[in-house]
Amino acid sequence: MRHVFPCGTPALDFVGTLQERRAPVPIERIGSPGLLDSWFVESGLLDERPASDRADLRAALELREAIYLLVRARLVGTPLPAGALTAVNRRAAGVPVALCLGPGGTSRSGTAAQALADLAREAVEIVAGPDSALLRECGHPDCTHVYLDRSRGRRREWCAMRTCGNRVKAAALRARRRQ
Repeated sequence: MRHVFPCGTPALDFVGTLQERRAPVPIERIGSPGLLDSWFVESGLLDERPASDRADLRAALELREAIYLLVRARLVGTPLPAGALTAVNRRAAGVPVALCLGPGGTSRSGTAAQALADLAREAVEIVAGPDSALLRECGHPDCTHVYLDRSRGRRREWCAMRTCGNRVKAAALRARRRQ
């Protein structure tokens, strides 16, 4: 597996494919059509690589940034940006991934555009629905993953305890020991 999925939902994990957004040089995890294809399969959106091309990659990056702008607006309590709304709604109106039931279970097939349509629809549900109150950004200073805080007390601080949470706690322990 080449990609990480700490956010608990494909749309937010998709936003996380641009890591360390505030760094001088963010880390791009879907910088080629092949990486985009592998993300679609590893995320479970599609069972087979859809053979994405450069146009699909441009559409994916545009959608990712539009979703991020909408989620960020929800996080900070500002109006939803009109351009991002238009981009997400346009993509959400597309044909969804085909879900088929067979003797071995379900299968998911489609194109990159169909997978992006599914991501856009999920983003609409998150931003416009009750889950928007659960949106949080990771507390690790270098991480910009956004996740849904479904913890019992709604006090989750990190996208994933095994990575960011562990790093923050270890750094705090080292700082206490130095003092």
